[in-house]
Amino acid sequence: MNKIKTLDDLRKMREAFKADIDLREKSNHPEQMIQIKISMATCGIASGAKEIMNYFVQTLNKRQIDALVTQTGCMGYCYAEPTAEIILPGKEPLVFGYLTEEKVDELINQYIQQGILVDGIMPITYNAVNPE
Repeated sequence: MNKIKTLDDLRKMREAFKADIDLREKSNHPEQMIQIKISMATCGIASGAKEIMNYFVQTLNKRQIDALVTQTGCMGYCYAEPTAEIILPGKEPLVFGYLTEEKVDELINQYIQQGILVDGIMPITYNAVNPE
């Protein structure tokens, strides 16, 4: 923990704690939040998923967009890594692949903020498998 030397330091610490508490309270009801799950299996990490996750967090914070950004295991789209599943409140989850910083900007500007679909949606292949 950092030492508090000025009143401004104390205010900054209070704001950081408030933000953490708000996020924790909202995360108790994730269906009401924008959720972004970054695939962090070995293939994702090797393709730059850590950097993409950091970029999502930084960009969303900069634009003051409340979202719960987490990591998950393999989503089965190893060929399209880095990938992210994005869930907007009241909508079905979508997985986007081949993510770059430019693609993240497009996703935030178009899909997350305006609800406009963009290229890069991964097909749901598991529904196509016929068990018969």
